[in-house]
Amino acid sequence: MTQKAKNASMTMMGTLLLTLWVMLFGPDAFALPPVQRTVLPNGLVVLVCEEPSLPVVTIRLLTEGGSRRDPSGREGLAHLTARGLLLGTSKRKAVTINEELDFMGASLLTGADQDYAGLTLRILKKDLDKGFDLFMEILTQPTFPEEEIRRETEKTLAAIHASEDQPDDVAERAFKKALFLTGPYGHPVEGTKESVQGLTRDDLVSFHRTFYRPNESIFVAVGDMKAEEIKVRLLPALTAWSKVDIPEMPSQSSLEKGPKQVKIDRPITQANIILGHEGVARGNPDYYTLTVMNYILGGGGLTSRLMEEIRNRRGLAYSVGSFFDPGKDPGSFQIFLQTKNGSAREAISLSLKEMDRIRKELVSEKELEGAKKYLIGSFPMRFDTQAKLSQFLSQVEFYGLGLDYADKYPSLIRSITREEILRVARIYLHPDRTILVVVANLKEAGMD
Repeated sequence: MTQKAKNASMTMMGTLLLTLWVMLFGPDAFALPPVQRTVLPNGLVVLVCEEPSLPVVTIRLLTEGGSRRDPSGREGLAHLTARGLLLGTSKRKAVTINEELDFMGASLLTGADQDYAGLTLRILKKDLDKGFDLFMEILTQPTFPEEEIRRETEKTLAAIHASEDQPDDVAERAFKKALFLTGPYGHPVEGTKESVQGLTRDDLVSFHRTFYRPNESIFVAVGDMKAEEIKVRLLPALTAWSKVDIPEMPSQSSLEKGPKQVKIDRPITQANIILGHEGVARGNPDYYTLTVMNYILGGGGLTSRLMEEIRNRRGLAYSVGSFFDPGKDPGSFQIFLQTKNGSAREAISLSLKEMDRIRKELVSEKELEGAKKYLIGSFPMRFDTQAKLSQFLSQVEFYGLGLDYADKYPSLIRSITREEILRVARIYLHPDRTILVVVANLKEAGMD
């Protein structure tokens, strides 16, 4: 699912449920449990969090093996490498791995994103030793069997082919291709048909050998165990994991400054529209002010300006919203919506007007307080389960936010003023140089 689709799925019921949660429980419904941080001699960062609500342990390993590391012409390599970890090791075939996981009632997932790749194991505490041994074997000793890799490649190609029939996926790919002229974020994580077809087992072996290393990784253990148990049962194997020098990756992104239009003709009744431009990196000091500003503009679901103007008042779209997609490098800002072909032009015009309005006038006190209340109140839901907590901690470490991030977040949001929102809107929103992508029946939309 694209980021756009994920945001769209939250605009209705998700917003209502989270608003109810805030009203009932408030921002202090969950406090982040204490976390111990250790850096091993091989450079691996280890985070341990005791969470004894269930006799379960969740282990997550994050490494710098995301799609931003894909070589030119080998797009999709990070994705296929992550998928290939589960296809066999020096000791076990894929079928044996699956049988052992099933026998323990455990789950082991692998995957790659733009910035990182990772493995996540969820297992009963009583099976931790056996499960962790399997985890380390898959992490450090994958064999990437030729036949299994061929089948996984075919699955990836089939998924890429299927996505070509999904207008929102088509729009997302076209937008990123238009925005990122060069740099790590311009291609889909799963690659393209042409690039994936050219990937070989040797490519996967080399990528794994280079990037799946402790000195560029984060290990998180969350669950029903004491920190001392982790030291005794897990750290010896983690310490023995050998490090290597990983090549530096200079940031050399080149982004389209716009304005630009990409029109894709499809025989469909709904126009799928993306309107946007360059965004920010996660480390941008204005990130939190932008979060509040975007909530008011289009990120707040039913309460946002875009939703109020385009859906509620005009009835032009069922879902509409906006988001910033930050990463290690600057990502994108997008407004996304679906509307009837015949109302595409009007919906685009209204979106641009709302972008312009938030750049020209102060938001209201009511809008600002509503955004703050929601963002602070819903924040604990980011780590209210073991799985969410392990993901939260790994990303906090990955982006260098500090282990006091959960404590700082409310004050960071509370301190934002109307004047600061106006300032960042003027700096980071550019309605005069957007990239417009329209996937629609262009004749019906009056855009042929």
